[in-house]
Amino acid sequence: MSGASGSWPTLETARLRLRRFRADDLARFMAYRNDPDVARYQSWESISLAEAQAFIQAERDARLGSPGVGVQIAIELRATGELIGDCYFRIEADDPRQAEIGYTLATSAQGQGLATEAVSAWLTYAFGAFALHRITATVDCQNLRSVALLERLGMRREGHFLQNIWFKGAWGDEYLYAMLREEWLTRRNEPAP
Repeated sequence: MSGASGSWPTLETARLRLRRFRADDLARFMAYRNDPDVARYQSWESISLAEAQAFIQAERDARLGSPGVGVQIAIELRATGELIGDCYFRIEADDPRQAEIGYTLATSAQGQGLATEAVSAWLTYAFGAFALHRITATVDCQNLRSVALLERLGMRREGHFLQNIWFKGAWGDEYLYAMLREEWLTRRNEPAP
């Protein structure tokens, strides 16, 4: 795998493949992006056919690792090739040693440890490929499953923002989680470079 800006890896875990989006992901992508249970803690409610087509095209053309530019990485089941979600990744524009992650999984893929598997694989790749010092994630305080996932990964809660976001018609609270590269390597029992 190359970590050069713009190159896209294909990461494989025991059950998953993380890769660039493809045109044939459209139907499955629209299915989970239009599921109200999936959208509950996301900034979007639904997606139209035209929006989904434009999204997939933009992700197919996106350059991975460009500071300030967020990308979505497709998550598929290795056994079936079925798209089950995506990971968000953005290197900070003002400090390319720091990045942010996020994730979305179809309802049928939740509760099986698949998000933990996907995010873990992406953390390992991103810390190494982009020589990152720190990765953060922001989560709605009411999204208890996502909070549990971040804590399972060993991310540290660094902030609790009260009514910091106008979200779906009401003020919402968010937690900020973070992890340093050395913490991730220690957790994985890998030596620091």
